[in-house]
Amino acid sequence: MAGMRPAFAEPKRGGTLRLGMGTGSANDSLDPALAIDTFPIVLNFGCLRNCLTEVGPDGQLRPELAESWDISPDAKVWTFRIRSGVEFHDGRTLTPSDVVATLRHHGGESSTSTASSIIAGIEDMTIDGDNVRITLVEGNADFGFLMSFYALGIMPATDDGVDWASGVGTGAYVLQDFQPGVRARLSRNPNYWKPNAAYFDEVELLSIRDTTTRQNAVTTGDVDVVERIDPRTARLLQRANGVTLREIQGLLHYTFSMNAPEAPFSDNNVRMALKYGVNREAMVQTILSGHGAVGNDQPIGPANKFYAADLEQRTYDPDRSKYFLRQAGMDKLTVPLHISDAAFPGAVDAALMYQEQAAESGITIDVVREPSEGYFSNIYRRTPFFGSYWSGRPTEDWIFSQGYASDGALNETQWKNERFDELLGMGRLETDDSLRAEIYRECQEILRDDGATLIPMFANHMFAHRETVVVPETIGSNYNLDGYKGVERWWAA
Repeated sequence: MAGMRPAFAEPKRGGTLRLGMGTGSANDSLDPALAIDTFPIVLNFGCLRNCLTEVGPDGQLRPELAESWDISPDAKVWTFRIRSGVEFHDGRTLTPSDVVATLRHHGGESSTSTASSIIAGIEDMTIDGDNVRITLVEGNADFGFLMSFYALGIMPATDDGVDWASGVGTGAYVLQDFQPGVRARLSRNPNYWKPNAAYFDEVELLSIRDTTTRQNAVTTGDVDVVERIDPRTARLLQRANGVTLREIQGLLHYTFSMNAPEAPFSDNNVRMALKYGVNREAMVQTILSGHGAVGNDQPIGPANKFYAADLEQRTYDPDRSKYFLRQAGMDKLTVPLHISDAAFPGAVDAALMYQEQAAESGITIDVVREPSEGYFSNIYRRTPFFGSYWSGRPTEDWIFSQGYASDGALNETQWKNERFDELLGMGRLETDDSLRAEIYRECQEILRDDGATLIPMFANHMFAHRETVVVPETIGSNYNLDGYKGVERWWAA
């Protein structure tokens, strides 16, 4: 029967997993510091390497290469006990020195790593036997979650840094072949340290950027799993014989991002005019076909602990939009929006909808269609107004610090707000949840009313798999594809 999942049995080893990815670029790298899209993230994080900690399918933090950790009362000193007996793919034994070298790989003033802002919060690292002791610049109760970030997979140390170019890690799969923008082939790590993981003999990641081609591939059996499902055609997969559509609410959201220092976006009145010029409800129903929820121009969703449910929802209001244009000294505005479906499924159509909606406010959205190939290396963050997506983060501080703090490594809009930065520092040190809730509520309000990111919608995580693959009932919601870990968590039917 179409859409029926196979009966669950004990996981077994064997078979090949062919995963059709909606991303992939000739610029993809085996350096996890540079991974910003799903193909290199799944390759580096989901296959080749492990982090110190891991977010489980239940959303709880659990040990990975650190078998345990201790925290000082002020949350400033974290001592991680490194798991013994773990081998890298080339037979080398994991040591605390590899951990320290990996973390240092992401630091320094010239670092372009997506984890640079995390490492900037480290004051000192020392090795004591099997332990790595990390002293932070200031206490951070969420630091354990930060060590699960997909860029921080542990690599073997070398005399002058780490070996990232070989792809060698401690992960579930060993790299056999990598053609950036095309495919990656991997084989099961015979010495993988996790007892209940890595069931497939072989894994093949395939870059299939065209949505129709990708979804056809899973219905015909050319691949076993596809990601980045277009919600508007999801019903076709639901009806396909032998295919199951999986959907889970998470923190994935789609954005139109503005370069805050550059005119006209440097004027918050312009940013507010643009925010009131989008019909979020219509976009969710049309672009997501209802597989999601409206956004409120801030990245925290109901799945987050400190989500501000009482924050007034912004709605489509052309008159309000015109008011802010007048406050900016304008009666009309024309801005180019650089977009490609590489940004998110249906991104071009979303931009065209926005173009039509904003016209009611006297705003002309000049939709500039960009090629999918190289979008995240040539367009993303390199143009003043562009489409993007965020998978979200398990904690408020994490996404605020990476994506919105003045020194955030992934602050794609270059937006800065002194009060916001001040609140972040306060939130990291606060252990009283009621006070943290107040702090993070104000952060959400500042982003909604001053930020340079327009967030019209939150999308459900969606992927589809054939009956040849068994996916457990509990799926990680922190990222798509079971927290990007499906490759090691699933097995052949």
